[in-house]
Amino acid sequence: MTLTEENYIKAIYHLGKQGVETVNTNAIAEALQTKASSVTDMLKKLAEKGYADYIKYQGVNLTVQGKKIAIGIIRKHRLWEVFLVEKLNFKWDEVHQVAEDLEHIKSEKLIDQLDAYLKHPTHDPHGDPIPDRDGNFKQIEKILLSQAILGNKYKCVGVKDTSSAFLNYLDANAIALGTEIVLLHKEPFDQSIKIEINNREITVSQNVAKNLFLKTV
Repeated sequence: MTLTEENYIKAIYHLGKQGVETVNTNAIAEALQTKASSVTDMLKKLAEKGYADYIKYQGVNLTVQGKKIAIGIIRKHRLWEVFLVEKLNFKWDEVHQVAEDLEHIKSEKLIDQLDAYLKHPTHDPHGDPIPDRDGNFKQIEKILLSQAILGNKYKCVGVKDTSSAFLNYLDANAIALGTEIVLLHKEPFDQSIKIEINNREITVSQNVAKNLFLKTV
């Protein structure tokens, strides 16, 4: 399997919400920044190899084999992110692109030993679950800050937006995984939210609130 084929399979898996929904070619083209005609050619190739079910004008789903490959790539990506942050002191906004390259390493023995070396982490530095070697995820019940209830206490458990700009914003405001957050006030005019973190109050925009995952403490 080529690197490009792996990238397509991973993109289809994510766009299809863990392989559940059918994905159209335009969505894939936009995600991978390529032409729709190139996407169509690749989907035909993936279908011929048994990794996807593609129907012209309707879209594509991954087969069982395709989903297995996608989950394996995601497992490698997220384990490498943990390694880069915990062992090499990368920041959480720096690891994604490096892990994009490392996720294509084929050695299962290396990945299993990496997993053991890291003591079998269940989540990556952004709060996303890491599949075990059998493809099982450990899910966390979580909600977005925009959905949280006033007065309740929460803990930050992940981010929806993994861009460097957003992660740098969180760093500048001392918001990280594990940070306890209390909702104090939601502004009716623009839906901005006043929160308490680390014994101080700050106000965050609705855009921030829609990209920060919490769980109840």
